[in-house]
Amino acid sequence: MKTIKLIIKTNTTKYPILIGKNLISKLPKILNENNVKFKKSLIVFDKKIPKKLQKKIKKSFNKSSIHYINANEKNKNQKTVNDIIEILLKKNFSREDCLFAVGGGITGDIVGFAASQFKRGLKFINIPTTLLSQVDSSVGGKTGVNTKYGKNLIGSFYQPTIVISDINFLFSLPKREIICGYGEILKHALISNKSFFNFLDKNFLKIIQLESPFIEQAVYKSCQIKKVIVEKDEKEKNLRKKLNFGHTFAHAYEATLKYSKKLNHGEAVLLGMNTALNLSYKKKILNKGVYDLILRHFKNSKLPTNIQKYFFTKDLNKILSFMIKDKKNNSDKINLILLKKIGNTIINKKLQKNYLKSFIKKELIY
Repeated sequence: MKTIKLIIKTNTTKYPILIGKNLISKLPKILNENNVKFKKSLIVFDKKIPKKLQKKIKKSFNKSSIHYINANEKNKNQKTVNDIIEILLKKNFSREDCLFAVGGGITGDIVGFAASQFKRGLKFINIPTTLLSQVDSSVGGKTGVNTKYGKNLIGSFYQPTIVISDINFLFSLPKREIICGYGEILKHALISNKSFFNFLDKNFLKIIQLESPFIEQAVYKSCQIKKVIVEKDEKEKNLRKKLNFGHTFAHAYEATLKYSKKLNHGEAVLLGMNTALNLSYKKKILNKGVYDLILRHFKNSKLPTNIQKYFFTKDLNKILSFMIKDKKNNSDKINLILLKKIGNTIINKKLQKNYLKSFIKKELIY
């Protein structure tokens, strides 16, 4: 397939997203064609990126400074951001210079946040290397870090200069990581587009096996859905909140397990969406036919759905405490995104803590 190009236009900026194969072999050409210019650059790599792929990028920018991070939820903190900013200060970077992120969503969030903080903003090039980051976190300009109080509670909205999604990175990932990215693809279909859901239902195996043109189409369509939402609501005042479908549960699940490797973000999102679907059905917001259709897709695709595998009733209060602290809440009630039908959500469904406690308790028992 040819390289696919999407243009994101927000109130603050305009930038391209490129999707295709072998893009990192022609980075200088891509940047030149998109008028991305800078004198100095710092490339921040996730240590897990295969050496041969790192080498291709280093070869294109042999005078760049290099910094490595161990990208995981525990290191997604202010200290990691400060380490990057320290290098920029020591090397006297200006706002016309550039910071590269080469890694998954955690790397992009950390580096994007550092870029937004340094001298109130310098150029930021995002090269997402996981399926999850290519279809979700690299689009829309959310950056941030975790604290002991919860996930992404410190951050900023800061749009990249360009996003370069090279499909070749995906071939280096274990299947577990591909499934995690698929969770966000499925989320985009459920909140926005029935025909896209039908495409996923029909082509799930081809997508997770990274077959062309199915994987490129899945990445493109996900980015396109998010593009439309972000352009209408860059700062998440209303419409963009629907992108959080399943995430209030998911973030609480991750935080309750202290961001352990037992449950990564994409798996937590899949569990969170399943919990939100169960709640939507219980509240009679979602009808049985659509509910069964979606659950059948989860089952046929062997996606994680069982929170009992990860939690016990003794974890209930901890899960709720993290849900209450979620950044989307602005009252003593818990704010959720629920599903009416495929392509139609309820935003800002406020539920009492005690009701949710009873609901989650039943999810943990039955």
